[in-house]
Amino acid sequence: MREILGRRRKLSLQLPRKGRTALLSAALTYAEQWKWRVVPGVGYDRRGTWRATGAQPCACPRPNCPVPGVHPLDPGLLAATRDPRMVRWWWTNRPDAPVVLATGDRVSAASLPAAAGAHALTAIEHFGFRLGPVVATPTRYIFLVAPYSLAELGELLDSQEWVPTSLRYHGDGGYVALPPSSGNSGQLRWVREPVVEPGESAPWLPQISTLVDAMVRAGRTAPDGDRLTY
Repeated sequence: MREILGRRRKLSLQLPRKGRTALLSAALTYAEQWKWRVVPGVGYDRRGTWRATGAQPCACPRPNCPVPGVHPLDPGLLAATRDPRMVRWWWTNRPDAPVVLATGDRVSAASLPAAAGAHALTAIEHFGFRLGPVVATPTRYIFLVAPYSLAELGELLDSQEWVPTSLRYHGDGGYVALPPSSGNSGQLRWVREPVVEPGESAPWLPQISTLVDAMVRAGRTAPDGDRLTY
């Protein structure tokens, strides 16, 4: 069944103001305007040893970190907030820190390897389903969706014959990075920008039930793995 799209508007992130970095501006938009909880990512080791490979190593003490640079460390994920005063303090002191979104409250997500994610995006739009915001990292596509429970997710996946492990779910207690953060091998970007409906204060988000079939099918073509490298 095709969805008839109504009129809507895009809300672009605020442009940097004097004395404010692009990352701080984005973090304030997410937290203050959209009421999404954010926390700074740990960032990268800037000592220059990464230049031979082009991929920056994580600044955390974990060897072979599975999500280099774009995971919380100090403060941890539980400190994620909507408080603009805390956001300003964090990014004033660490202006290059990636913006990490705590999922499961106002917004959740599901992600696929980049090639499979692009296929899923095309299939979802082909069948007339409306997408919410979609983030492209150098290696993955992240589909932002309305919050879902583990029970709801389990029911949806139980109806599938097989679910690829390359398809990851970011719900309560999870996190994803958002633009304009940089991953360890490149910049994050919106492939579908957030859309705020008239009269609303935050972007519209689809239910995961409208996307999961296409994401499972696309994920079957992607290699499995245990690293969520950004």
